[in-house]
Amino acid sequence: MKLDTAPIAAIATASGRGGVGIVRISGKNLDGFITDFFKGSGMTLPMRPRFAYFVPFNDADGNKIDEGIALFFKGPHSYSGEDTLELQGHGGTIVMQMLLKRCLEAGARIGMRLAEPGEFTRRAFLNNRIDLTQAEAIADLIDATTEEAVRSATRSMSGEFSKQIQSVASEIANLRMLIEATLDFPEEDTDFLAKEKPGERIEGMLASLDHILGQAAQGVLLRDGIHVVLAGQTNVGKSSLFNSLTGTNTAIVTPIAGTTRDKISESLQLEGVPITLTDTAGIREESEADEVEKIGIGRTWDEIGKADIILHLLDASIGPTREDEQTFTSFPENIPVIQVWNKIDLSGHKPSLDHIMGTTQVYLSTVTGEGLDLLRKAVLEAAGWVKTGESTCLARERHLTAIKDAGNHLVAAATHVKEGDNLELLAEELRLAQNALNSITGEFTSDDLLGKIFSQFCIGK
Repeated sequence: MKLDTAPIAAIATASGRGGVGIVRISGKNLDGFITDFFKGSGMTLPMRPRFAYFVPFNDADGNKIDEGIALFFKGPHSYSGEDTLELQGHGGTIVMQMLLKRCLEAGARIGMRLAEPGEFTRRAFLNNRIDLTQAEAIADLIDATTEEAVRSATRSMSGEFSKQIQSVASEIANLRMLIEATLDFPEEDTDFLAKEKPGERIEGMLASLDHILGQAAQGVLLRDGIHVVLAGQTNVGKSSLFNSLTGTNTAIVTPIAGTTRDKISESLQLEGVPITLTDTAGIREESEADEVEKIGIGRTWDEIGKADIILHLLDASIGPTREDEQTFTSFPENIPVIQVWNKIDLSGHKPSLDHIMGTTQVYLSTVTGEGLDLLRKAVLEAAGWVKTGESTCLARERHLTAIKDAGNHLVAAATHVKEGDNLELLAEELRLAQNALNSITGEFTSDDLLGKIFSQFCIGK
């Protein structure tokens, strides 16, 4: 991706009314812009880097727009790696727009333009201030919805995840060097490669990747969360369970069948993992439902198809019905289903969590609250969450894909070592494995992927 060196400016704080608002400017050399912008303000120039100036922010005619703090960061010792100026004023929508407009006017002579989404962070990446995983972690930190996600994003932002990836990539590079040397100088002693035990080294790399993959999978859960859908027949307690898990009275609970007509969603967290819980209309024969309820049932199946986990609610006081069995067999095969037997306060069952013939079953009561903790545990288990006590770094699906690709190439490389066949094929598999890992940190990444990643940032970041 080519670095656009044109100076850029944007409002770096969220839109709306606030106590403080920030306009950020970045460019290769802002000395001329700073002189033009602060002309007539009484500012002593040149600005001292990392020193706070309390000054008026004037328009082109010298009329005061606002007053506040001006901070200058001299490149490359700045967020973007370029000269950076931050103007901290009052956070009103109009005053921020007026201040930004004034910056673009004062910067017109040097080609200043409005920043694109994520462009400040993109420049930080292209100027080698951060790698790609750190850039993504910045966006994830902003979007984090739980405390655990914040802590994990901070670890990724500090470079912990990158270091793990780079460590394995470095090991691959060292082994590649030995193999390339063997290919380049075949007349030399060929035993030196065997003495380096390439098979054992590759097995060690695979073990490291397996550990990283496990942590990354946890990081993806913290970042993306889990979409859990409550489904089942009418009057089995879906809305009561929804209210119990979310700690709200959002869902209307009545003994009348078909009370819930449309989906209702709330956010919660389990052990720091963000959960989106959705209550749906009860499923029953269309002949028993009116037109509005039929629409609700259709939306129930739409929501089921988008779920990460399905909680199939059943009435423990009645037992499984033919309709329950038909509903269960109609669920998508690729989505985990937890059978939740409610109303054990009426059936006499004890609260329990069982795994029977590949199906997870939880017995609970929304009236007494017994078994709710078991259900929370079952949901996290179904999602793949493991509480290990280790520090987790936030990760994305593309990271998992790249790690798996690298592992597949290392497995192929191990096969070539074991069979003692073509060294060129061994070297190629190692090269592909290294490229897959480098794509995570951005050392080997397509411009299309970079554009997609940074376009998801907010403007001003």
